[in-house]
Amino acid sequence: MTNETQTPVLTFEGKRYDLNALPDDLKELVRGMQVADAQLRIHEDTLKVLAFGRQSMAVQLNDKLANITPID
Repeated sequence: MTNETQTPVLTFEGKRYDLNALPDDLKELVRGMQVADAQLRIHEDTLKVLAFGRQSMAVQLNDKLANITPID
């Protein structure tokens, strides 16, 4: 049984780098960018949920205002 391990590769601005061969400070930057990307995805999903909820409330408000006479 062969246990093949793949070398982790960083692709950045169209260039590929052996992640294991990078200095520790660069590896730390890569990890920081990965965390930042994950946080962005989380917050983008949160914004989508909030936008959907707001739209739902706007529909409900419009329905409830349908029978109320607006002021001039």
